[in-house]
Amino acid sequence: MSLLVVGLSHRSAPVSVLERASLSAEAQHKLLQDTVAAEPATEAAVLATCNRIELYADVDKFHAGVAELSTLLAQHSGVGLEELTPYLYVHYEDRAVHHLFSVACGLDSMVVGEGQILGQIKDSLARAQDLHTAGRLLNDLFQQALRVGKRAHSETGIDRAGQSLVTFGLEQLSAGADVQQWARGKKALVIGAGSMSSLAAATLARAGVAEIVVANRTFERAERLAQILSEGDDTDVLARAVPMDSVPLELTRADVAVSCTGATGLVLTADAVAAAVEGRPGTPAAGLDAGLDGGGPTVDAAGPTAVREGDETPLPGAGTDENCPLDLSSVPSGFSVMGEAAVAGMDAATLEQHGAWAAGGATVDRSREAGRPGAEADAELITALAATATRVGRIPERRRPEPVAEMPRPQPVLFLLDLAMPRDIDAAVHRLAGARLVDIESLADASADAPMAADVDMVRRIVGDEVAAFGAAQRAAHITPTVVALRSMAADVVAGEIARLEGRLPSLDDKHRAEITQTVKRVVDKLLHAPTVRVKQLAAEPGGAGYADALRTLFDLDPETVASVSRAENSTEKNRGPA
Repeated sequence: MSLLVVGLSHRSAPVSVLERASLSAEAQHKLLQDTVAAEPATEAAVLATCNRIELYADVDKFHAGVAELSTLLAQHSGVGLEELTPYLYVHYEDRAVHHLFSVACGLDSMVVGEGQILGQIKDSLARAQDLHTAGRLLNDLFQQALRVGKRAHSETGIDRAGQSLVTFGLEQLSAGADVQQWARGKKALVIGAGSMSSLAAATLARAGVAEIVVANRTFERAERLAQILSEGDDTDVLARAVPMDSVPLELTRADVAVSCTGATGLVLTADAVAAAVEGRPGTPAAGLDAGLDGGGPTVDAAGPTAVREGDETPLPGAGTDENCPLDLSSVPSGFSVMGEAAVAGMDAATLEQHGAWAAGGATVDRSREAGRPGAEADAELITALAATATRVGRIPERRRPEPVAEMPRPQPVLFLLDLAMPRDIDAAVHRLAGARLVDIESLADASADAPMAADVDMVRRIVGDEVAAFGAAQRAAHITPTVVALRSMAADVVAGEIARLEGRLPSLDDKHRAEITQTVKRVVDKLLHAPTVRVKQLAAEPGGAGYADALRTLFDLDPETVASVSRAENSTEKNRGPA
């Protein structure tokens, strides 16, 4: 059997795909059950976080396993297989072990070095054990991953290489300012009472916010979190719980809002955030950035001097250009003669005059074109213009449009951090004036440029050593059922020979019978000791799997006996509790 992982993460897929592919707790349970029911897999575990979905399995066929696991991920995520496949990655055997150990150490996290992933790996193992889908391989793998992650955090400074997702998100909200100085005195609204929301609330409390309001669908959990925050020894924050239907009102009072729920739909829409922002000091009355719903001024492509059609106010630029060959009285009001809109609909001769003027400031003397009838010249020019339009899709402007003046964006008065997957807060909030939203997608963009600490190299070396040790242990364990079967066969031989001796010497007393039995057992043990110890050592080395086959062949061991030992060990592992 062989270890296989198929998955997608923030490194392989855009947030929009991760969001759609996210798995609920119920979907994870069903995925595990369907995986072990499939032909290629005997064990399965799911690691599902806000930025990764991975399915681990012990399979007997690589290609069939990849096909089956990919299909199951697509079925249970609701994303079509053809759409999902380009974003999937596959790791096999040692590469799969290396991947999970790297994940456990925080090397593959959005924020390098974050430690929350260890709790998520532990939850994944516990879930697989509860459903009896984790056998010897996955139990060993996940428990070793937890040990490797703890070792990395205790023996290196990987914690300094990055912060938790919450801390990193707050740093992005504060736009590089000191988080404690930025947060001091603010009122915070935390939506959700799970592990991530609780971490966010505790981080805000330590940062010095004046008040935290906790909203959750289960009010008792919100009350419990608020009580923990109020009774904390290291903070003096005022915390209270509210039901979910109070969120719109509390949002109007909050300076910071953090949301991380398991909801499948939006918790905060753009309209709800706009309503909470509108009317606050320092924000426009409409509270919306230009272009979201028409709340701001519209500037046409022709430049800041342009107005919309129907505006009767003449523009400063229309008619101020000297020596322009156009009859300005025929130009539609409101268009600059600098742009292509000014020449739309003009005949070819006038177009030529305007083009020459715009390019060099001179007019074309068409009288010099002796012997060329005007209609023929017009036809050639029109043909050339048509060819240009066909090639570039439009008639190019003769001068660059005047620059569009950018509207200054007001300073935010409401800061929102969305740590949920799928998202809790409408992405349209990014375009709201007076609000700043940081979500998983923007965190991914920001973390791509985050510096890596030197301790990361130390962690990578630890991971490499641990992968080699795990592989050796697994190869050694692979031969254990064969060794057990060999010793069992030797014990049967001893028992048979002692029985024959008793038949030949019925008068043998108990003392001598016990002494003879012990002597025979010692002889057998000494004969088997060196080869069984050596074969375990050899089997632990790369390519050592063949020694088990050689041992079975040399001693003519029953394959079913070896298999029964393996099944017994695997059954015991499936019922082990979480680490």
